[in-house]
Amino acid sequence: MQKTATTLGVIIGNRDFFPDQLITEARADLNTLFEKYNIQPIWVSPEETKLGGVETHAEARLCAELFRRHRDDIQGVLVCLPNFGDEKGVADVLKMAKLDVPVLVQAYPDDLGQLGVERRRDAFCGKISVCNNLVQAGINFSLTKKHVTHPSAEDFKQDLARFVGACRVVNGMRGVRLGAVGARPGAFNTVRYSEKILERHGISVTTVDLSEIIAQVDQIKDAEDSVHSKLDAIKSYAPAPGVPGEKLLQMAKLGVVLERWMQDNAIDATAIQCWTSVQQNLGCNVCTLMSMMSENFLPSACEVDVLGVLTMYAMQLAANSPAAIVDWNNNYGEDEDKCTLFHCGNWAKSFLPDITIANAPILGSTLGVENTYGALEGRTPAGPLTYGRLSTADCEGRIRAYVGEGELTNDELDTFGTRAVAHVPRLQQLLQYVCREGFEHHVVMTGSHSGSILKEAFENYLGWETYEHRSKVHC
Repeated sequence: MQKTATTLGVIIGNRDFFPDQLITEARADLNTLFEKYNIQPIWVSPEETKLGGVETHAEARLCAELFRRHRDDIQGVLVCLPNFGDEKGVADVLKMAKLDVPVLVQAYPDDLGQLGVERRRDAFCGKISVCNNLVQAGINFSLTKKHVTHPSAEDFKQDLARFVGACRVVNGMRGVRLGAVGARPGAFNTVRYSEKILERHGISVTTVDLSEIIAQVDQIKDAEDSVHSKLDAIKSYAPAPGVPGEKLLQMAKLGVVLERWMQDNAIDATAIQCWTSVQQNLGCNVCTLMSMMSENFLPSACEVDVLGVLTMYAMQLAANSPAAIVDWNNNYGEDEDKCTLFHCGNWAKSFLPDITIANAPILGSTLGVENTYGALEGRTPAGPLTYGRLSTADCEGRIRAYVGEGELTNDELDTFGTRAVAHVPRLQQLLQYVCREGFEHHVVMTGSHSGSILKEAFENYLGWETYEHRSKVHC
């Protein structure tokens, strides 16, 4: 699932008149799974409660106290029902622990040949009762795709992977700090947003005038060690055939200033005024620096698209890989389910196996090509695609989103910049939705299939209305 460990609180529900060995077997099953997928469980031991399960109110209190002691570590809670379980015990733990993290409810299947008292589980029924109590208590939770499933089953492993992804998104979005560097381009009303709505959801935006960044760049000496280190990083990041040395040096100085500002303000992601002031005052593009940040899980969006970079941040958490901001840019001939994705280009290196540092012909047509070195050139090859967008509905005081999945293709595409061809089933219907609902022309992509993770995190736990575009219409 991921390299870094995920810490989950674990509740094993029990009901006393079911066979004891079912609880013992469940702990062993889960231990095997946790070791394989790098999950650190926080759960009561068999010495603390009967078999390490939770049934009585006293056991629930003990488990809740354990969870509270690990509040800063627990990213989600797994409820495991080897038998019917005790609906009040499970609900009591979550109510008393007050963790406010995602919860996954799993229940074991019965064996048709073992419905006698020695092996009978009734978790099929108990899961409904547990969920009923969670709804009564106002506790949001996630479900497995199959109503009952064994921890060793492939479908549950997929359920758990999705749940861990949702935990990353939910926990990562709470308290995220965004940096807005400069003012949005005057022609881009599309990237307007409500900073106050974001603040209400625990997302803060720190702003800085671009003139402050430019002034600091002018003050940095060429010989500073930090500048040389950044210049080496740029050169090792991507080849730069034909890019003048003074342009690379200017980019390095800009990179040092941005990095210092981000560190001073604990910024997790940036949205940058990438034209036209940077070109006019510094004589270079900031695209390569943005790409380097995105590649290192510090996503950066162009044109001061704050909601765009918030989407990048969420989507990299879901995919556990870098995200890129793109334009829904061109039709692909007569194919109604394909389009081109484009930006001039700041996509993370992960998307561009043929990456080179070049210039930006479109901006260069008015600003001078010599002032646009630093844009990236590259084509994203075939692979999985998840796309999505967060936006504030300012007049309604809410955050909303759309997500979906498709494929990137190797279809021919003769153009410049960072680019890709996308195949999205029912693309025309999606574009009608985007237009009718007033979403931006910017969308975010990852090389993954993680749309269901985003839907679950956004809508179920963060409370953001989310449209999930699917390949077929579901009644």
